[in-house]
Amino acid sequence: MKNLVTTLLKTLMLTSLFLTGLQIPAQAEEQQLDKVAAIVNGGVVLESEVKDLLVNIKKQAEKNNQSLPSDKALRTQVMDKLINDSLVLQIGERMGVQVSDAQLDQTISNMASENKMTLSQFRQAIVSDGEDYEKYRENVRTELVSGEVRRNSVRRRIYISPQEVSNLLKVMKEQTTNDVEYHLGHILIEFPADATQADMTASKARADKVIELLNSGSNFKKIAIASSGGSNALEGGDMGWKNINEMPTLFSELIAGKDKDTVVGPIRTGLGFSIVKVLDIRGRQIVEVEEVKASHILIKPSIILSEEKAEAQLQQMLDQINAGEATFADLAKEFSEGPTSVRGGDLGWSDPTSYDPAFKEALATMAVDEYHKPFRSSFGWHIIQLNGRRMIDATSQMNQNRVYQILHSRKFGVESARWIKETRDEAYIEIFEQDK
Repeated sequence: MKNLVTTLLKTLMLTSLFLTGLQIPAQAEEQQLDKVAAIVNGGVVLESEVKDLLVNIKKQAEKNNQSLPSDKALRTQVMDKLINDSLVLQIGERMGVQVSDAQLDQTISNMASENKMTLSQFRQAIVSDGEDYEKYRENVRTELVSGEVRRNSVRRRIYISPQEVSNLLKVMKEQTTNDVEYHLGHILIEFPADATQADMTASKARADKVIELLNSGSNFKKIAIASSGGSNALEGGDMGWKNINEMPTLFSELIAGKDKDTVVGPIRTGLGFSIVKVLDIRGRQIVEVEEVKASHILIKPSIILSEEKAEAQLQQMLDQINAGEATFADLAKEFSEGPTSVRGGDLGWSDPTSYDPAFKEALATMAVDEYHKPFRSSFGWHIIQLNGRRMIDATSQMNQNRVYQILHSRKFGVESARWIKETRDEAYIEIFEQDK
């Protein structure tokens, strides 16, 4: 590996010397070549990448009226992120993880929709913020690849036993505070690799100092950006909203029942000392989802049956139903294709989002006991009868799945941090000092 690194550096130096030795006209402007900020195994982090991310963070901080730590502290965090990204992308390349242009376009379209914009408006908003759209697009691709690599690499490290699911289900049923959510901030004061007792003592002293600063009114986000070794340091240590069951066990025992602005810690973990602040508290509302009860008749076009004839057949059936000459169920049993025909086309109670998009959109426009005119889905031509709508408590319906997701999320955060730390410990990383 060191030979590879030496060769890479020599190549960069020779290229620089060659370009410096070229005869440049006197009137031409001297241009600064991009520099290597860090070597990460066989890859590099460029100074331009560091500067771009620093600019974006400062721009977002200004927009959100958020103060930032010193440039030196911020650069350290940015370098850590870019080094981690480089390592993850190298693993992704070895794993063959790729994101196609079509997948990327769909993701960006979804982002635009979430912001209630068209794709064109979303692109214009990015450009108006002073960002290069193509760079933004490639950054999204990088994040998608990184996410896939992390999930694939960390998933195999996580095991959730049936007993764990059963235990948490029992706790959730007994817990009266389950509807309370806490918005948490987290600062991690890390141990160095192979920490000695002196290292641990020094980390504990740093953690105590941070708590002292926080209790005296210092800005939590600013300290997190400057000092935290956690994965969300650049977001000001923001862990988002979590109920007691979604937190790591060490946190939940200390956070339960605490008031807003409470600071707890330092909490000794396998990675260092954690400091947690309750940024806000809210009562979680019961999540309800709508279900619909519908019946349908499906006709699939074929070589023998054209699209037009399939549509016409369904329209003729609908006319018979409206005229009282036949019932929907009888026609479905006789003519509908697919497994629901024996039940008179009855689809039962279902979440409408589970249906084909065209089918879902058709249901959304219907009133109870109404029939929908013939329409095309990816399966064929349909007519629908809407028999009912109801709201159900999704929490009780999906309790076991939710418990599994909670346990997975809890373990994923811890294992993800361990995985990236181990990956860094095994890597060759050399960071070059910034020119004064």
